[in-house]
Amino acid sequence: MTANYPKIGIRPTIDGRRRGVRESLEAQTMGMAQRVAAFLQENLFYPDGSQVECIIADSTIGGVKEAAAAAQKFAGAGVGVSITVTPCWCYGSETMDMDASIPHAVWGFNGTERPGAVYLAAVLSAYAQKGIPAFGIYGEDVQESSSEEIPADVQAKLLQFAKSALAAALMKGKSYLSMGSVSMGIAGSIVNEQFFQEYLGMRNEYIDMSEYVRRFEEEIYDPEEFKRALAWVKDNCRVGADNNPQHLQLSEEVKEEQWETCVKMALIARDLMIGNPELAKLGFEEEANGHNALLGGFQGQRQWTDHFPNGDFMETILNSSFDWNGRRAPYIVATENDSLNGVTMLFNYLLTNTAQIFADVRTFWSPAAVKRVTGYELEGAAAGGLLHLINSGSAALDGTGEQSIDGKPAIKPFWDITDEEAAACLAQTQFRPASQEYFRGGGFSTDYLTKGGMPVTMARLNLVKGLGPVLQLVEGFTVELPGEVHDTLDQRTDPTWPTTWFAPKLTGKGSFQSVYDVMNNWGANHGAISYGHIGADLITLASILRIPVSMHNVEDSRIFRPRVWSLFGTEDLESADYRACRNFGPLY
Repeated sequence: MTANYPKIGIRPTIDGRRRGVRESLEAQTMGMAQRVAAFLQENLFYPDGSQVECIIADSTIGGVKEAAAAAQKFAGAGVGVSITVTPCWCYGSETMDMDASIPHAVWGFNGTERPGAVYLAAVLSAYAQKGIPAFGIYGEDVQESSSEEIPADVQAKLLQFAKSALAAALMKGKSYLSMGSVSMGIAGSIVNEQFFQEYLGMRNEYIDMSEYVRRFEEEIYDPEEFKRALAWVKDNCRVGADNNPQHLQLSEEVKEEQWETCVKMALIARDLMIGNPELAKLGFEEEANGHNALLGGFQGQRQWTDHFPNGDFMETILNSSFDWNGRRAPYIVATENDSLNGVTMLFNYLLTNTAQIFADVRTFWSPAAVKRVTGYELEGAAAGGLLHLINSGSAALDGTGEQSIDGKPAIKPFWDITDEEAAACLAQTQFRPASQEYFRGGGFSTDYLTKGGMPVTMARLNLVKGLGPVLQLVEGFTVELPGEVHDTLDQRTDPTWPTTWFAPKLTGKGSFQSVYDVMNNWGANHGAISYGHIGADLITLASILRIPVSMHNVEDSRIFRPRVWSLFGTEDLESADYRACRNFGPLY
């Protein structure tokens, strides 16, 4: 897939009055724009690790003609995010960016010499009146007019807005590729095209799983890469014990054949999503194009997995930050074609540039239940209980926690991962022969245990008839249990699957009075787990897309939404969010 990333447009607006006023502000205003552009380019990165690019208007914007010129430049340059900056009063409706299809923010300088705050209030009022929600950024402390500093609180809001706005812009025009259809009646795999089109600006693409068989038989994959990938798998992917009863165990010869199939599946899924120019050299020009998919989902169960090896290895390796080609950006693939959990993984990924864990929200373990079964008293972050996150597919190898930041377990963007860390993730993973009772066609399931102590956020997008999409999220920490305690609990489910023990942060309110309440209010059987406490960024992104957030444990001080949201109420922020999202409707 060609990397044609959206850019951030910086708009320096100015008081248009000539004969002294505008002239005295030109350098200060353009300087603000240049400093914001430099700050964002230094701190934000596209999914391939390159620095985010900012485009500054050719001149300061003092009226409608200059606003139109900036809009024309931005359209030609591929700008997908708009940030207006000013130290002074400007003519609001004459200088504002009127493109309703991209996210907007305005930074009004807090200084006493010129009324930047007055312009900020005026233009945000115009945005509200015209139905284009915009974010307002206003520093808490008064600055000197000569100051070239971007205060820390302004920096935080610029980054929070820009990360979330870029995530929205990166989705626009891309595809969700359904590989297969509905898996075992899972609602998230009933793909809703209207949601993708209207809320995300994405199109939907589909293939039948028989396309894999065609590509197997006609050898529509790069044979040289296949040889290299298979050799890498044999050298790096440790096969674990076979948990199947003796009469269901496959022969070693059959397992060897299945490894070849699993590797081909990974190559084919990637090529289906993003294309592969090597296929054109083999005479498959059409297949070489791919489906321009930023996100995919594989149905697998049961029509595929009753006969062919499961998709666990394929999903795991694609979602990871490395493979036989070295370190690279993850390809986001949802198991069981759960498009809604896939979208949530995509939200998390675009906000962090890190690999994601897809998991069942399988079991709530209360302290009493853990004590009864194991004799162990839960403590620390887990004192209120645990959620057992475990699923057969899509858990990236990065989820082992074998990478580190400041000596602590972490999941990092691929460009920060060392070869040693990638090797450690593989070393802590076993690929276990799949449970034949679940997967009659065999295959290999990913088995690892996530290290404890990582700050993580679990999120899930749900669709509700009459309401539309709703996002829920919970910040918390991974937990490491004593080995014998983990083994006892893990053996009660399928021990061939990856486990993440998760302790949500509790607030004593609403869905976060207890860990049981978190589990009891979760909207579906799956969750997307990302490294870091990114709940505030998810809330900002959701407001850009006009998706209300039904459940979160993010402090009010971290929540950043368009200024007009406050006009829907300031006491009950959750209700105001619902009203604002319904009022403005989906972004596209």
